[in-house]
Amino acid sequence: MTTNLNIWASKKSFISIFNFLNTVLKIRKATRSDFEDIFKLICELAEYEKLPPPDKNARKRLFRDAFGKKPAYRILVAAEGKIITGYALYYFTYSSFLASKTLYLEDIYVTPEFRFKGIGKLFLNKLIDIAKKQQCGRMEWCVLNWNKPAIRFYEKLGAKPLNEWTYYRLTL
Repeated sequence: MTTNLNIWASKKSFISIFNFLNTVLKIRKATRSDFEDIFKLICELAEYEKLPPPDKNARKRLFRDAFGKKPAYRILVAAEGKIITGYALYYFTYSSFLASKTLYLEDIYVTPEFRFKGIGKLFLNKLIDIAKKQQCGRMEWCVLNWNKPAIRFYEKLGAKPLNEWTYYRLTL
């Protein structure tokens, strides 16, 4: 039986989450002053993915390639005040079949204590807006096969796995 108290509690929770997502937390372009926090999150992601973190030289390249004269990639951050709670790193590729740009999402990461609060969805909605403004024909990203929470999240959004494709890498 639903009581007025239950309805009030669920409305209060909704309002609390709404206020957290819309007034306190912001998805915005990263600035140079965000880089230290972004780099820490990149290292957290490396640990989660069971990979070595970027070394000192890679750290310098990451900064230069994001904030130099001709950025190689772009970064969005989720910020609650001065606290960076997540980041999305993306760049543009081109599809010969669509004859249009593709927004490629290289990384999306939310620090564990801020997960399941809608931040990932906010990131993807912002990225979709950016892709549309840039006249992209699609967005693409990859996910580790064992990352079931991410896979469920992407599928809930309507994203489809490209099962007929196999990714290759040639390390130089």
